Amino acid sequence: MGEEQFEQQEDRERSPELLQSLRSKATELLLREEWEESIQLYTKFIDLSRIQITNLAGSDPDSIHKLKKSLCLALCNRAEAKARLHHSSEAMRDCDKALEIENTHFKTLLCKGKVLLGLSKYSSALECFKTALLDPQASESVTEYMEKCKKLDFQAKTGAFDLSDWILSGFRGITPELAEFIGSVEIKKSEASGRGLFATKNIVVGALILVTKGVATERGIIGSDESGEKAQMVMWKNFVEEVTKSVRRCDRTRRLVLSLSTGEEEEKLEIPDISLFRPEESSETCRESKQDLDMEKLLSILDVNSLVEDAVSAKVLGKNKEYYGVGLWTLASFINHSCVPNARRVHVGDYAVVHASRDIKAGEEITFAYFDVLSSPLEKRKEMAESWGFSCKCSRCKFESLLSVANQEIREFEMGLERGVDAGNAVYTVEEGMKRWKVKGKDKGLLRASYWGVYEEVYNSERLMRRWGRKVPTMEVVVDSVSDVIGSDERLLKMLVEGMKQKKNGGCSGNIAEMERIMKLGKGVYGKVVSKKKAMKTLLGLE
Repeated sequence: MGEEQFEQQEDRERSPELLQSLRSKATELLLREEWEESIQLYTKFIDLSRIQITNLAGSDPDSIHKLKKSLCLALCNRAEAKARLHHSSEAMRDCDKALEIENTHFKTLLCKGKVLLGLSKYSSALECFKTALLDPQASESVTEYMEKCKKLDFQAKTGAFDLSDWILSGFRGITPELAEFIGSVEIKKSEASGRGLFATKNIVVGALILVTKGVATERGIIGSDESGEKAQMVMWKNFVEEVTKSVRRCDRTRRLVLSLSTGEEEEKLEIPDISLFRPEESSETCRESKQDLDMEKLLSILDVNSLVEDAVSAKVLGKNKEYYGVGLWTLASFINHSCVPNARRVHVGDYAVVHASRDIKAGEEITFAYFDVLSSPLEKRKEMAESWGFSCKCSRCKFESLLSVANQEIREFEMGLERGVDAGNAVYTVEEGMKRWKVKGKDKGLLRASYWGVYEEVYNSERLMRRWGRKVPTMEVVVDSVSDVIGSDERLLKMLVEGMKQKKNGGCSGNIAEMERIMKLGKGVYGKVVSKKKAMKTLLGLE
């Protein structure tokens, strides 16, 4: 026997012990959740097993069969470890290789189903769990995964979400896992700025527009002093790192993030098809990107597109409502600002739930209020828009610009507000002025929104209401006109709720029309995801 043949014989005799040792150590590391280390050992085991199978080809069918079974399990376990590290594409590749060896391998089907579920591919995940259920070792957990897939798939296709029970439980337990959903919208060129999201059908107040999971989110407690600023800087650094990891781990995520605006040359940007943002319609599993990442461009994208959870157009539900949060939600990033916004968002865990804050017509652009547009006259809004780096061209700004140019009275009135003129007199002046200025219809709501502060002061003061109550419109009329043009706002809602509570304390019961007005505004603030009246009343403090 030659030296080379002798070494091959020695390797064959030594390999079973080496394979057994590698597999045992790798499994131990997997159970200890030391994912990187277990992957390294499973990789050695897999490579050595394949060499052994090749060496034994045509000579020992039983040994080959045993080796292939071990190889299938090792690929599955390595896939699980990779999935835990969010390397979805690599995990899927290992699952597929394992299923090539044994196409009904229970543990692999379970692993692949969970990876697909994490990628929001609900129907594909369901097929994996259905096949796994046929295995004798299938437990109740497989059925639970199947029901979860069916529920999320139904949500993704219909937008039928309901957070009522979670709200009524006091947000106890695990934060609800939501499906990704995109309603009747498309991305088009926007007159406001660059590209925007537009309704393709009429959308009623409270109806869902989209539900999207964040590419990355970062939360923390932020103080108001210098330490708070430092904490915010640390959060931003961590957030950038998380986005960078997500972009590098998944080529699809990379393309979606890099499709966002950097704030420059908006007119040259491509219009992405809305289907790119639907996980189920993507044939990709999330391949790891090998391309270099332009960090300067990424930082510009994050600076322009990141959303804070405590924004004026947002509401946070659940345990994270006590934190300051920042995140990146790609499709929501296409929503531009308007001083007559028609959408708000509710944050639930890592999901942004965007809904209509007033009725939206087909063809109308979906818009948020990036800053406070209530109690903000034209000049103040111009300053805020400038601080955000844009000039607002919405219908409200155009209307007030024309009015202020032609009307010296408005400038004098605003100077009076700065000097602290009596609120009742200010409201009376605005209402009488609108008659002289021939302001009619919805335009009244625009001016009332701009000077909401003095209206609010009057309606919250018994003294001012006794003096001015008969000379100014009722609170309900003003709230209706304001919400009709700028959408639902928590302060409008709070005023209606407080008014009803005062009537109850005074021995008067609120009528049906008042409650319907409150519930409609509530839908505009929280969305129809709060479908049970009791849950909405709980949020409004009426229970």
